[in-house]
Amino acid sequence: NEVEPTVLHGYMSNAGFEDVRQTIAESLNHRFGTKFAAKNLIMTVGAASGLNVIFKTILNPEEEVIVFAPYFLEYGAYVRNFDGKLVEISPDTTTFQPNLEEFEQKITAKTRAVIVNTPHNPTGVVYSEETIKKLAVILEKKQQEFGSVIYLISDEPYRELAYDGVEVPYLTKYYDNTIVGYSYSKSLSLPGERIGYVAVSPNCNEAETIVDMCGQISRGIGHNCPASLIQLAVADCLYDTSDLSVYEKNANILYDALTGMGFEIVRPGGTFYMFPKAPEPDAVAFCKRAMK
Repeated sequence: NEVEPTVLHGYMSNAGFEDVRQTIAESLNHRFGTKFAAKNLIMTVGAASGLNVIFKTILNPEEEVIVFAPYFLEYGAYVRNFDGKLVEISPDTTTFQPNLEEFEQKITAKTRAVIVNTPHNPTGVVYSEETIKKLAVILEKKQQEFGSVIYLISDEPYRELAYDGVEVPYLTKYYDNTIVGYSYSKSLSLPGERIGYVAVSPNCNEAETIVDMCGQISRGIGHNCPASLIQLAVADCLYDTSDLSVYEKNANILYDALTGMGFEIVRPGGTFYMFPKAPEPDAVAFCKRAMK
């Protein structure tokens, strides 16, 4: 179709093209049984942009954001950008499912958000539905205990990269105060195009205000109006992915080779990562030798 050049190459709302956001919302509703509309989404310059916009919107200075170790290290930088404090939960290295006992203990009146990344970077593990349900119960309990709002931020650049028929739970269905950050970098193998979105659950506390704030804040921190051409492009391929069998084949080759050498690895359920245990007590020393 011919598109008017002033539209194709022009500015748009800070939140992105409304018709693109509506098309994405409808695709999410079709796939996951959700009830999103354009007003629940903003387009972002990839997932990193989305996370920064979210943190600037919801965080007050010294408020806490909980992460499950090991985690994508830039989370710390994003939280510190807006004077927040990162709180780490130590890993269960037998499964790399979240350590929910420690998690419950570390939630405080200052806890503002929890980041969940599943399928997970760097372990490749997919959090089970049972895990998500238990996590949601803990959050609901703690919100009541502290009279606070705790946001669950689902960082989802690897959602489509799941293997062996593994199901990846959609978190807005389990916990109302959920905000989803998504990127097309991995599913379409287009990391350099820097396009994604933030989707705020319609049931989230002050959902419409958060979306409006995200739109204004995206402008204030220089993340507004993601590239017009790539917004229109992804709207045409919402049900497509790159050839994910290549990722799965490579993962299987690497897993078989490493375990054959004696490495212990929790088998990844997705992504293109895995997290081998160092074959000696001093993991840092082993990694330094491996680098050489």
